Amino acid sequence: MRTRKDIRCWLTDMDGVLVHENSALPGAQELLEKWRTEGTEYLVLTNNSIFTPRDLAARLRDSGLEVPEERLWTSAMATADFLQSQLPGASAYVIGEAGLITALHDAGFVMTERDPDFVVVGETRTYSFESITTAVRLIAKGARFIITNPDPTGPSAEGILPATGAIAAMISEATNRKPYVVGKPNPMMFRSALNRIGAHSEETGMIGDRMDTDIIAGMEAGLHTVLVLTGIATRTQVERFPFRPSEILDGVHQLLDMPGAAPG
Repeated sequence: MRTRKDIRCWLTDMDGVLVHENSALPGAQELLEKWRTEGTEYLVLTNNSIFTPRDLAARLRDSGLEVPEERLWTSAMATADFLQSQLPGASAYVIGEAGLITALHDAGFVMTERDPDFVVVGETRTYSFESITTAVRLIAKGARFIITNPDPTGPSAEGILPATGAIAAMISEATNRKPYVVGKPNPMMFRSALNRIGAHSEETGMIGDRMDTDIIAGMEAGLHTVLVLTGIATRTQVERFPFRPSEILDGVHQLLDMPGAAPG
């Protein structure tokens, strides 16, 4: 039976695992430093497609965490990686911000409103009726419908905001077309992250704070899964799911102790 001591590489969620409300969680920086000094391959993952890796690295630094740009993997980057594998050099109409647009440009995509191969919807704070109407019409004409992540809402200081999943639902209703979702809980995002660092699923662990995204996607990708209780999930909620993580920990600080633990 695979245990933590068999793990050579790590994928970890960001919010609720390493940071909470713009503050580093206990043990997060120490764990990142441990991985760095030991030469452990790792990536920090986020379903948020708004920010570029450079933006995220700066935001994490303000929270007290040093994460190099090359150690960040977003749903925008995973989407660009997936689309490049499907149709290299294709065109796309994009609803999103710098993180998604930059990732697609870097992958060689052309942004256009004229007969694009794909309509790609990601996170943004500036959705407009005009852009949604354009997306609906292009999909109706045959463009393939892709979204970076399925999250229906996102947080803000004033309360929840409609997010990618909510906008995608509006477009789906108007077109009768369901999008392909690249980000969590699709294990595709984890597989692309594994390819990025040259890791194998049998020797890789996934740390997350949500059973319905991090843990199920990690399990389906064949990873050793670690649920931490510093974010969304609670021990009571875990009991409602028909699957279990490999381990349940109070927080990432417990990963500083090397021996593996039994499932909680």
